[in-house]
Amino acid sequence: MTQPWPVSTVGEQFEVHLGKMLDSARNVGFPKPYVGNRAVQWGWIDLSAVGVAPLTQSDIRRFRLRNGDLLVCEGGEIGRGAIWRDQLSECYYQKALHRMRPKNGYDVRLMLALLEYWSTGGVFPNYVTQTSIAHLPRDKFIEMPLPLPSAAEQARIGEVIQDVNDLIHALRRMIAKKQAIRQGLRQQLLTGRTRLPGYSGSWREVSLGRYVSYVNTVALSRAQLDGESPVRYVHYGDIHARDSPMLDAAREALPRASSTLLRNAGRLKVGDLVFADVSEDPDGVGKSVEVTSVPDVGVVPGLHTIAARFEKAVLADGFKAYLQFVPSFRETLHRLVVGTKVLATTRSLISSITLTLPNVDEQRAIASVLTDADREIAVLRVRLAKARDVKQGMMQELLAGRTRLPGTGSTA
Repeated sequence: MTQPWPVSTVGEQFEVHLGKMLDSARNVGFPKPYVGNRAVQWGWIDLSAVGVAPLTQSDIRRFRLRNGDLLVCEGGEIGRGAIWRDQLSECYYQKALHRMRPKNGYDVRLMLALLEYWSTGGVFPNYVTQTSIAHLPRDKFIEMPLPLPSAAEQARIGEVIQDVNDLIHALRRMIAKKQAIRQGLRQQLLTGRTRLPGYSGSWREVSLGRYVSYVNTVALSRAQLDGESPVRYVHYGDIHARDSPMLDAAREALPRASSTLLRNAGRLKVGDLVFADVSEDPDGVGKSVEVTSVPDVGVVPGLHTIAARFEKAVLADGFKAYLQFVPSFRETLHRLVVGTKVLATTRSLISSITLTLPNVDEQRAIASVLTDADREIAVLRVRLAKARDVKQGMMQELLAGRTRLPGTGSTA
């Protein structure tokens, strides 16, 4: 028969202390590296966000991190935590963080998993103090109930969840590496700095306005869209939210709209390039998707979009998706977009751009290389999503005590 775990509190099992208050006008001492809220991500420390601040000898004794300390965000994303593993030979922590140090050997890997479990389960709001910014004060944090499995069971749960965390972090690093490689490929291939084998002909200037026509769009609000009508609808928000520059409209889940609302809308075709025509973020200027398939019932360009149909003899299918990453295209858009808070792209602006481009055969070859890079990243993203789902399921079972691991003395 499974025995329930005893219950302790965070304060009974951990020393909990807030870090150093940083004040550039008052702080004196020796310049030392410190970890702040931004550097603490779920399960890892972002060393690029480590700062430097002057600390006194007293500060150095009081706020120096040790291997195995658990750092927890007191504000922002409350409860977000990471274990310090001597990523730097010497480091300190600032006031926006709680430093947790076990009193009686409580497994910090289990504690970190519980923090994430509490965060996703909406537990922290019961202990948060809300002023102008929500935060988790020490006096409330240390009173939080904490399950107390045996040391062996703590270690086993911590080990299992750490294995999944290690897989997740490895996948994240692989994605970041692949993204850096993809960015390099885009920079080299889309500018002609690097040419693919078999291609050496001169690139020529292409005035986009000479080879483009535009498809009529229809502006519908989200409230006018549904999930049952047959015709698919491309909304600018969905363009901004996606990573892939290709839109498989026949297979992907898209909002839909009643045909009675779409009388004046043009129908998209394979090879059409659909831009989001507004962005609040400069990085979103020129964001677009190339349509790679269309359903029999049709798909239409929607609110705040520009649907461009380029001549295929000038711009090859597959290559158009990568126009948004051509440096000269992006630089021209950024120079000409109108607006302050909201940056707007127009048809005339797109038509005014002149680019230096290879012939369509080389365009297809470049698109093939870049599409392969996109696919590699997409596959890794799927693996990452599955690993996160596995972790979520494990936490729900193991951290609630519903499933107990064998070999931990958890049954009687």
